[in-house]
Amino acid sequence: MKITIFKSWALFVIPALLLFQSCDTDEITETTEVNISSENAVRAAKTDNVAEGTFNIIEQAFVENETEGRGVTQTSLFPNCTEITITSQGNTFTILLDFGDSCTLNNGNVVSGKILLEYGPLVGGTYTIDYTFQEFEFNQNGVEGGGSILYEIANQNDNPQSTLTQNITVSFPNTTVTATRIGTRIAEWVEGVGTGTWLDNVYYVTGNWQTEFTNGFARSGEVTETLIYKTACPYLVAGRLEIMQDGLTAEIDFGNGECDNQAVFIYNGQEFPFTMN
Repeated sequence: MKITIFKSWALFVIPALLLFQSCDTDEITETTEVNISSENAVRAAKTDNVAEGTFNIIEQAFVENETEGRGVTQTSLFPNCTEITITSQGNTFTILLDFGDSCTLNNGNVVSGKILLEYGPLVGGTYTIDYTFQEFEFNQNGVEGGGSILYEIANQNDNPQSTLTQNITVSFPNTTVTATRIGTRIAEWVEGVGTGTWLDNVYYVTGNWQTEFTNGFARSGEVTETLIYKTACPYLVAGRLEIMQDGLTAEIDFGNGECDNQAVFIYNGQEFPFTMN
């Protein structure tokens, strides 16, 4: 990881979430009267994955720079192919993440392009951060747009908490169809605060989001039971997400806290176990 620092300052982290990528719905038979386009469902799941994986990059950039400023040894998400430039002008601070033409992060994701983060000073225990994408790609999927993050140093439980708003457009390889995702995500960082590594972080996540595609398909999601995400695990480990698509409403149950790739699709009172991909 290459870091250029023009002026030292404090940073704080916003937690992350990695949603499921896709599921096998072959077990859902005609008797359930479920008629979901697999192509659209996969694109929607890819959009979730791209969005949440990208947010993880933004959030980890904050925590690593904050803890480095305090002299804490880091286990970094960012390899040497990432150049991080930190600048300040008056009360405005920026972080520019430059991944070049291709950079494989230490969690295995391949990225390129840039992400710009801008924010002001700490006010009333919170930071307001704006983020934008510059010709950015996440595992060959393009990401445009941006959003804002309201980061609280401590909530009522004395844990860091972030409220993230998003308005991004995701493009996919080998198709002209694109997806626009808007929504709000609230994440509470409950374990691993200040340890200097991203491997032991645990987050509680709530929120809702809407994804619309240029082919007319749309899907919304809302957390009905707090989602639990451990950064050392590639899957959500607990919680429920309600999804609405193709005129149908269903839920996904992510388990009881164990790190595995198993979840349950629940529709009309029936449960269909599936493997997260």
